[in-house]
Amino acid sequence: MTTEQHTLPAEPGPRTADGTESQAGAGPEPEPGERGPSPHGHRKAVAAHFTHLVDEGALDLPLPGSGDGGTRRRWAALADLAQCDLALARLAEGHTDALAILAELRHLGHTGLPEPRPGERWAVWAAEPPGPRLHAERSPGGTWLLSGPKPYCSGARVCTHALVTARDGEESRLFAVAVDGAYSAPVPDSWPAAGMAASDTLDMRFESAPAVPVGPPGAYVERPGFHHGGIGVAACWYGGARAVAATLLDAARERGPEPHALAHLGAVDSGLEAADALLERAAAETEADPEDRAHTAARRALRVRAFVEATASDVLRHVGRALGAGPLGHDAAHARDVADLTVYLRQHHAERDLARLGATLAEGCSGAATGHSRSAHGEAR
Repeated sequence: MTTEQHTLPAEPGPRTADGTESQAGAGPEPEPGERGPSPHGHRKAVAAHFTHLVDEGALDLPLPGSGDGGTRRRWAALADLAQCDLALARLAEGHTDALAILAELRHLGHTGLPEPRPGERWAVWAAEPPGPRLHAERSPGGTWLLSGPKPYCSGARVCTHALVTARDGEESRLFAVAVDGAYSAPVPDSWPAAGMAASDTLDMRFESAPAVPVGPPGAYVERPGFHHGGIGVAACWYGGARAVAATLLDAARERGPEPHALAHLGAVDSGLEAADALLERAAAETEADPEDRAHTAARRALRVRAFVEATASDVLRHVGRALGAGPLGHDAAHARDVADLTVYLRQHHAERDLARLGATLAEGCSGAATGHSRSAHGEAR
């Protein structure tokens, strides 16, 4: 815990939805929610919609565990955004998670944390796959500086600030940093994939970027909200699965009682209803013990994420088998939803996370058996 007060440098200037500095008379941006006729146009439209939501305060969601049904409303809002557009939900989830992290660490007594200002668009960039790492070092004047690469930075050209993990010696530590072109830049073409392209997930390279430590080493993953946030990601998967399923429901209504399609629709509906019920139960349990005194949050997050991932994967399979290649080749929105959901689901770590869940059960623990690993969601931010 520190008693120092810190401020981050302000963003160099207002940006357009494309992430470039705005110019007077540059013309209107795409309407919020507009998908755009091309991948580039779609990315710009998503960025404009995200900016609009932040500016209007629409992403000032209840904090996890805030009580009075706030957790459920938070996850429902993320699911609704994901059903609208998964790339938009990815940006919104990162922004809302960053605000929740700062609020929780402040509540736990950590001081010197930045206070997000209206209009700032935040992200959480905490992926730490094998390879070169972002490093933090303290300058002779006491300022923390970040240098090196950071992969998987969603909203690289639209976010104004980010919480990033960096190596402080041998330990991983969370820092707040302004996304300032003088000290950082996205790596061109570092996300060539079609899936989640509109989330603008690029690698970033930092060069002596001024940063503010957000709690001591380990504070990011040791707080209860780390696991609550992991369920927020699952809520986005659930919303994305609803979007894919909607195409099957529309087709079934148009085509009439074709038995195989109806069987697929029934399987999809039952899975989604079960996922929704599990999210509601998880929200109630989170609100009953927001500080995780019973040490059940890790297990809960692993269970919810495993079930929602499996359900969403089943939705993709059932819809594909029921409808064939038609909507994938002729319905641009559906094809994008399928591609985005396929990529987004890989934030779940498959058998690795299932093994962690199994370990908590075999060892008779409530979730502490796996320690404060990044299993819930940190590796794939």
